[in-house]
Amino acid sequence: MEKNGIIREFGNYTLKNILASLGLSLYVIIDTLFIALAAGAIGLAALNIVLPIFNLFNSVGLMFGIGGATIYSMNKETKPNETLYGQLLILGILVGIFFIIVANTFTYQLLYIMGANSQTINVAASYLKIISFAAPLFIANYISVNFIRNDGNPKLTMFATLSETGFVVIIDYIFVFGFGWGMNGAAFATLFAPLISLLILTNHRFFPKRELTLKLKFPNISLVKSVTRLGFPSLLTEMSTGISIFVFNIVLLKIGGNYEVAAYGVITNISIIVLAFFNGVSFGMQPLVAREYGKNNWINVKKLIHSSLSTCIIIALVCYCFLVAFKYPVINIFNNAHSHLLVIYASYGIPFYFLSTFFSGININTMLFFVSINQPKLSFFISILRGYLILLPSIVILGYSFGVTGVWLSVPFTEFIVSLCGIIFLQNTLPKRIK
Repeated sequence: MEKNGIIREFGNYTLKNILASLGLSLYVIIDTLFIALAAGAIGLAALNIVLPIFNLFNSVGLMFGIGGATIYSMNKETKPNETLYGQLLILGILVGIFFIIVANTFTYQLLYIMGANSQTINVAASYLKIISFAAPLFIANYISVNFIRNDGNPKLTMFATLSETGFVVIIDYIFVFGFGWGMNGAAFATLFAPLISLLILTNHRFFPKRELTLKLKFPNISLVKSVTRLGFPSLLTEMSTGISIFVFNIVLLKIGGNYEVAAYGVITNISIIVLAFFNGVSFGMQPLVAREYGKNNWINVKKLIHSSLSTCIIIALVCYCFLVAFKYPVINIFNNAHSHLLVIYASYGIPFYFLSTFFSGININTMLFFVSINQPKLSFFISILRGYLILLPSIVILGYSFGVTGVWLSVPFTEFIVSLCGIIFLQNTLPKRIK
């Protein structure tokens, strides 16, 4: 009965978090589609150049959100910190304002570092300046979503994300096509996304089982260090996406051109959907593992990680078969200009690149699992291997050795090696804990 109870609870949390992750990913996909329709392959290339900077906003928000919410869950039933949430909100807003200043002061310098050229620089600069003003809002939203989910209300976080997606897609369409603002319209619409979500999340104050309190207080340094220690692996994981996009862009521009970068932009957006499933599973697992760890219930901890990994393997099989079978219709969603080169490069890359799905779900879940059991060093090590030490050299070495094929294979190669390490860490950790 207890086993069925924890598995049923895991299924409930996971389903809601998958829907929430898919909702956010769907907005990203539709936004990219609108940009493709309005600005073509050059717009897609410019978007891909800005993404690593935008990714930094999300990474910091995720670090504060995951780290803070994990501390909140582990201490919820023993010694809760009533000002933790408020401290992190203030910190997140201050960091977001810093991002606004940097992005608008050093716009062109940042974009040239990111790989912009004469064809993409002006489009990318305008887009970056606008979306930078969303940084404080996105960070605050990530913090709020994680705390409210860990306070036992994943239904509200799911509703906030799905509502945000639906509303902003409408605004996006009006700004891009109705007002004729093109890519800048998509940037302005992005500002509304976290605002809508935060507005809906304020309804958590009516949640009957609410224990989370909002008491604003200037951030305590020691508390920030603890939050950063637990959340830093999540930042590394999220940031690795932006950094890998940067390295992919540089290598693809060297061995190809803007159309190869645009093809990678299509593949990246498809992968956002796939990773949303895995993120949903990990976010469904995380609060439960942290709670059971706080109770020292290692039997349930083991059941939860086994269930999450099994779920990821099933998802990976379904996603890979679908993408290989329907790659041309999927690519053509982003190919309004009917570019033959875009179809050639993207269709060739999909079967190679998405071999990674069989291992990425394992890696995402093991990283968050180790954070949830207060083992951030193991999570940190997996994050470093996955996003930096193996992936970045693989992109360069395989890319220059085997051309575009090597670039596509660098991701599955990395995920496979890292998954082996993660499984070994799990085998060496769980048996020692459960006796």
